Amino acid sequence: MSASLQNDPSLAVPAPAKESRGGSLGPVRNLGLVIALVILCVVGIITAGDRFASTDNVVTILRLAAVTGVVAVGMTFVITGGGIDLSVGAILALASVWATTTGTQDMADSIGWIAMVFSALLVGTCAGVINGVLIAYGKVVPFIATLAMLASARGLAEVIADRKTQIIRNQGFTDFFGAEPAGIPVIVIIFAVVTAAGWFLLNRTTFGRRTFAVGGNPEAARLAGIKVQRHTVYLYALSGLTCGIAAVMLMSRTTTGSSTHGTGLELQTIAAVVIGGTLLSGGRGTVTGTLLGVVIFTTLTNVFTLNNLSTSTQAVANGVIIVIAVLLQQQIANRKT
Repeated sequence: MSASLQNDPSLAVPAPAKESRGGSLGPVRNLGLVIALVILCVVGIITAGDRFASTDNVVTILRLAAVTGVVAVGMTFVITGGGIDLSVGAILALASVWATTTGTQDMADSIGWIAMVFSALLVGTCAGVINGVLIAYGKVVPFIATLAMLASARGLAEVIADRKTQIIRNQGFTDFFGAEPAGIPVIVIIFAVVTAAGWFLLNRTTFGRRTFAVGGNPEAARLAGIKVQRHTVYLYALSGLTCGIAAVMLMSRTTTGSSTHGTGLELQTIAAVVIGGTLLSGGRGTVTGTLLGVVIFTTLTNVFTLNNLSTSTQAVANGVIIVIAVLLQQQIANRKT
């Protein structure tokens, strides 16, 4: 790169002044999500009373949100970077199956349950790297590359498990991840840690600034000295890593590994990320908004369940919420232009 390009201030990678690079719109958007959540909670209290407002139910909501939330953090990075990942549910299933095979569990019996955790994280990350390489260096469209991974990972999980549910027999694993210190499930604590780490990575590090730049204008990011292709691989690897973490969490919650785990998870996470305020076109993302989006969808499911409403009605409500969120995004984008 020439000295004139390096010194050109127009090509410098901008640092987000506020989370999501949405300027003053960021806090307003998050406030809107908070208000929506409060309204939803009020509806839950009115319709379900103490069954909704109890501490046990709050913990149940957080436990159910944890797996989707961790994957959604990874999805936030991918979409902010201008991509999409349809394979997260299948990667989670593959990681859970690989980590619960007889061979892996025998290894866990010998050296400890950490072998199962490491196996899930490794499988998830490797699948993410494959996605990233195909997209960044193979020039395959993200939709197609991750759709192919969805089919391949789910199929491989079925082959490995022989379409059977694999039971976790390592007591140390279930005891550790099934614990509830101070009444808070370990998987909820993991969810909180991953969310906090994701927020810090996106908003307080060079990696986050590069993610915004790559998603906003890849060519300008390249001219500014960012290795766009390599960074794209990193983003998908991160998404795969969060799938591996979520697989461990789901394994602990169900005490199983299964090729059916994570079915439909890609739609849930994308929906949560979108209503949270991350632009599908890239260049703007918010982990805080994603967290609120996940909690809103999970709380909505909880309210419907407590009131014995059909899943079909719930699906319609989820669809309406997604459409409204996308329309609001378009309005915000039009204002900026």
